[in-house]
Amino acid sequence: MFEKILIANRGEIAVRIIRACKELNIRTVAIYSEADANSMHAQLADEAICIGKGPSSDSYLRIDRIISAAEIADVDAIHPGYGFLAENSHFADVCENCNIRFIGPSSRAMNALENKAVSRILAKKAGVMPPPGSDGVVENAQEALATAKRVGYPVMIKAVAGGGGCGMRAAHNDISLLKGFHAAKSEAEKAFGNAGVYIEKYIESSHHIEFQILADTKGNIIHLGERDCSIQRRNQKVVEETPSPLIENKFKDLRKRMGKAAIKVAEAAQYTNAGTVEFIVDDKGQFYFLEVNKRIQVEHPITEEVTGIDLVQKQILIAMGEPMGIKGDVEIKGHAIECRINAEDPFDEFRPCPGRIEMYYAPGGRGVRLDSHAYAGYSIPPHYDSMLGKLITYGKDRREAMDKMSRALGEFIIGGIKTTIPFEQAILQDPNFRRGVYSTSFVEQLLGGARRELIEDRT
Repeated sequence: MFEKILIANRGEIAVRIIRACKELNIRTVAIYSEADANSMHAQLADEAICIGKGPSSDSYLRIDRIISAAEIADVDAIHPGYGFLAENSHFADVCENCNIRFIGPSSRAMNALENKAVSRILAKKAGVMPPPGSDGVVENAQEALATAKRVGYPVMIKAVAGGGGCGMRAAHNDISLLKGFHAAKSEAEKAFGNAGVYIEKYIESSHHIEFQILADTKGNIIHLGERDCSIQRRNQKVVEETPSPLIENKFKDLRKRMGKAAIKVAEAAQYTNAGTVEFIVDDKGQFYFLEVNKRIQVEHPITEEVTGIDLVQKQILIAMGEPMGIKGDVEIKGHAIECRINAEDPFDEFRPCPGRIEMYYAPGGRGVRLDSHAYAGYSIPPHYDSMLGKLITYGKDRREAMDKMSRALGEFIIGGIKTTIPFEQAILQDPNFRRGVYSTSFVEQLLGGARRELIEDRT
């Protein structure tokens, strides 16, 4: 049993990990930047160590400082959360070499899935096909043009590293391809320190569906069903739900086939711990491999709600060498929806809104869960992602989960800053969303009219 774990992260995911550790009677060490001195995770942990200034490059991305904090605190393991160093194989390797358990996949598995371009090749070998595209990193504009000509427009240019929609551009012709190619490389270099990009066929009106996997060190690999993440803005997820309306209403056989494909990819990478295999699905029910997220996902709570399995605790227990303790297919009960609550102004092009929260009232009631690090009087730093938390609702069916989410969003009060709550209320009221008829282009189609209505409501 681990006695003490360091959380190499901040915000709501750090709070989430601390809670899981407390329930396992494991002591916790928080690291924090100077900008996060008053953050909730630093207050809730048993110990807290400042590792640098506000910018993540001076704090949460500093492997040397994190390892120093871990050695000073004499921890058994490090949980990286998501983002920052969570998918950094070098960080995992350093932890292993320092005799500190990394709560996530091994550095070997990370290297097998080194980046998204490498993952495409591994998936192909496992018999799980990605969209047509480049065989690895595209080195220059001429190669990009040749690839686009071979697969046919439209295409998507994607950064091989990172996530969150950074370093991604759609192109419909040679001009937009050249512009997007250079823009994506520049953005990827700034965001991830890796300018590598690859190109794949852009499947329009598609559905983004991912499968949660768990794998222990005894060779057991299972999936825990799918999550539909098609409600996105600029390739950044906004609302997620499980089960997927597309699969439930139209392609029920997909769950079994995609679940098997997800496990095949995990087996090929000799994967352990929690991870997510992401797919794109077209309107005809054809699915393609996208990538493997080698960490806990932002949207993991909705899977927890419908399965009753604490994924963060499972991560910790698997890292300790414990067997998974789950046999056979996992039963999915009910329906769960998650809305990401961001400190952004939906009336001003979703501009980030750091600042002081003057008033904070969290929704509650049966079937309502809130994972957040925010509180009244908290000052949101300008250095990090704008997400304040995740609102999750659970119901016996999709209608009940939606009704609870609409009610909970209406109760949620965050005063002093702008948030995305009004925009998510508009999504929950949209007739197509209510029917479960949507794709990755849903938000772009909704935005114009919804924003006008929201502005009228506000005035």
